Amino acid sequence: MTATLIDGAAIAKTVRAEVATRVEALLAAGGRRPKLVAVLVGDDPASHAYVGSKTKACAEVGMDSDTVVLPADTPHERVLAEVHRLNDDPAVTGILVQMPLPPQVDEHAIVAALDPRKDVDGLHPYNLGLLLQGTPYTVPATPLGVQRLLTETGHDPSGQRVVIVGRSMLVGRPLAALLANKAEGANATVTLAHTGTRDLPSVTREADILVVAAGRPGMVTGEMVRPGAVVIDVGINRVDDASRKRGYRLVGDVDFPTASELASAITPVPGGVGPMTVAMLLVNTVRAAEG
Repeated sequence: MTATLIDGAAIAKTVRAEVATRVEALLAAGGRRPKLVAVLVGDDPASHAYVGSKTKACAEVGMDSDTVVLPADTPHERVLAEVHRLNDDPAVTGILVQMPLPPQVDEHAIVAALDPRKDVDGLHPYNLGLLLQGTPYTVPATPLGVQRLLTETGHDPSGQRVVIVGRSMLVGRPLAALLANKAEGANATVTLAHTGTRDLPSVTREADILVVAAGRPGMVTGEMVRPGAVVIDVGINRVDDASRKRGYRLVGDVDFPTASELASAITPVPGGVGPMTVAMLLVNTVRAAEG
């Protein structure tokens, strides 16, 4: 392997320490202790594990947290009522509705019902509009984590050609807006590509910084990476592996063995973007409490 590993776990530890300091300062100034409440509908194991990691992270930095668990068959109106209750609770400073929601629940309506000031996922139309305007208040956690990984490791996006593969509202589209904004840690020339892009390899090979968030294991191979590019792999996928005790292993959207031979720096999976997503969620939560 020729690429330098970008250690997301180590950088996330630094971010969590910064958040803990901000929480202490907030309390010393007479402010309220930040409290993050997650709304979890259904029994998806991955969602439960993810929310559990957020709860643990909150405790580590001195925040309160809680989880509202609702059955998978909960009607839309019941989930909506829970969001309104949390909006009105002054003790709650951050709300996270864990996606995906069951089919009977309208995700767009639920997100739109959130108090934008408590929307720590940054997905409310108001927050996304501010991001697109270039004056963001709350930025979705994963894009914010990708930006921090780049700047923290000396890969400033300014003036660079960034290609993002994936157009989801959680990662691709908000990340494109974030890195294209005329701001510190941004100011890049951004191409937003996806699985429907014609001749995708020729597009990805133009990238100085290649971010892959398409949700398809190993879809970007070494031949799609320009030599010397920085590769950020947002994907996390389970693939069957009989040699593992749990019967599967985690892989990214990038074929690590081939891409790492060409890239100058690359994130591993796990241990790359994942820890940063949780850490930046804490950043958004303390900011919401600071006002």
